[in-house]
Amino acid sequence: MKSALIKLDTINDVKNFVNIVAKYDFDVDLVSGRYAVDAKSIMGIFSLDLAKPIKVEIYSDECDTFLADIGPFTVKE
Repeated sequence: MKSALIKLDTINDVKNFVNIVAKYDFDVDLVSGRYAVDAKSIMGIFSLDLAKPIKVEIYSDECDTFLADIGPFTVKE
């Protein structure tokens, strides 16, 4: 399992992020505080506090391509 921090500022960012995640077979969760939602769920993402960075938990070790795809959304920890 790997993780990264992302920031989704606009509705289009959320839509583009979900479209990227949907291309992959492995599970990806977004964690904000004590809440965790499926990263493939637009409604789940909008239930989180998008004002601050969100932790992405990737349940695969073969995710270098995925991490490159979400690069525009990542923030430094």
